[in-house]
Amino acid sequence: MDSDIQGFFKNKTVFLTGATGFLGKVITEKLLRTTDVNRIYSLIRAKRGVPIQDRITTWAKDPVFEVLLRTKPDALQRVCPIEGDCLDPDLGISQSDRRILIAEVQVVIHGAATVRFDEALHLSLAINVRATRLMLQLAKQMTQLVSYVHISTAYSNCVVHDIAERFYPEHLNCSSDKILAVGEMVSNQLLDAMEPSLVGSFPNTYTYTKALAEDVILREAGDLPLCIFRPAIIMSTYKEPLDGWVDNLFGPLALCFGGARGIMRVTTVDPNAKISMVPADFCVNVALASAWKTSEKSVSNGKVQKPPIYAFAPSENNLLSYGSFIESSIFYRDIIPLTKMLWYPFVLCISNPSLFPLAAFFFHTLPGYFFDMLLRLKGRKPILVDLYRKIHKNIAVLGPFSSTTWNFDMTNTKELRESMSKQDRHLYDFDMAQLDWDDYFKSAMYGMRLYIGKEKPTAESIAKGLKLRMRLKVLHYAFASSLASLAGYALWSLGKLVV
Repeated sequence: MDSDIQGFFKNKTVFLTGATGFLGKVITEKLLRTTDVNRIYSLIRAKRGVPIQDRITTWAKDPVFEVLLRTKPDALQRVCPIEGDCLDPDLGISQSDRRILIAEVQVVIHGAATVRFDEALHLSLAINVRATRLMLQLAKQMTQLVSYVHISTAYSNCVVHDIAERFYPEHLNCSSDKILAVGEMVSNQLLDAMEPSLVGSFPNTYTYTKALAEDVILREAGDLPLCIFRPAIIMSTYKEPLDGWVDNLFGPLALCFGGARGIMRVTTVDPNAKISMVPADFCVNVALASAWKTSEKSVSNGKVQKPPIYAFAPSENNLLSYGSFIESSIFYRDIIPLTKMLWYPFVLCISNPSLFPLAAFFFHTLPGYFFDMLLRLKGRKPILVDLYRKIHKNIAVLGPFSSTTWNFDMTNTKELRESMSKQDRHLYDFDMAQLDWDDYFKSAMYGMRLYIGKEKPTAESIAKGLKLRMRLKVLHYAFASSLASLAGYALWSLGKLVV
């Protein structure tokens, strides 16, 4: 028998944006695997020389769809690509496709966004804000729409540390409609030059434009049956559809992989600050549950007076510090080391940002020049110095988030879970209070090794990694001892000169 959420999605037509992204793939897979959804229209940007249908066809080889296709071999046939681009003034959707969406779509999940923290303001404004307005305008024409989920971020209002499940228009220097109007009147270059004054106290263009997008919804959603979903930092999956599945490096996971490769050895972080990260499969379950609940509320109330907001972050009774996160990732260095490491993996945490440049010079830049010199001698292209420049830039951009603790109110999300049936709480679990962080890290690290490192966790592969780790460990401590001895000798010699 179908559960409430399964019953809601049965025979429904869904319009999903951001479908080719990490979270979008997991949403698509979960919908196809656990519900009898009729069709999923996916907004997909055309790539030069690659038909949009081919981008869906290649999913058949993507590990994330393996479990689904074993039980439902034809499932991906229910995914229909809609050519479009959030950068285009009209989302790039043709008139014929627009007519189809208007006539058929019942559920919208808008997840398309640029998540680059240092994205140029004009691009971030177009993709994250203007596209949100255009999506609302399209949704208002949909004759069968019963639910609309806008995927935001828990950090959309990070200018305050205690964030409630409400709108915060008071933190914007200008309202979304005024900013969008300015964007239409001035050149991209001038708009980017205005970034410092417009962004204000927001740490980057990503969080700023996500806040603007929420302001668009507050001002323009009207009577749409709409909710906002605010997930924290989305990490690899926990259990579904695969343990630890991930397809790209982002945020804390990039730190883990860089550390595991022995490339990144120093970063700025407050070990005591709490890190707010959540498994991707849990995020998908919140998104689908909130779509169900939004429709239910709109039916019972006639219309949604103000869009409800569902925040999703670690439970206040089950928090995790950055120090524990780094310790857990280093722990797996000794259990499942990679077979390709540049140096013995370790991460030095610098809590004082002013000391980071000095530490980075000795632990990153100087070794980078040395390894690049070796590459040149072998006739190969040097890569490390440029790589470290990018790493240092990313560390600076992420700095505010690795040294600050935010408290997220999740009253609405808790009530959402409590309203779900026992069957739905099992099928669409997102109980962060019961999450076993140690078990999750095991899943995430094995997944990172397999899906990012492309190294299967076979006994032979792990043995090879352990052998390399031991050899690098000996070299690391021998080198460190030599440096300590050299420094001691230099101080002793200097002392003799002074005496």
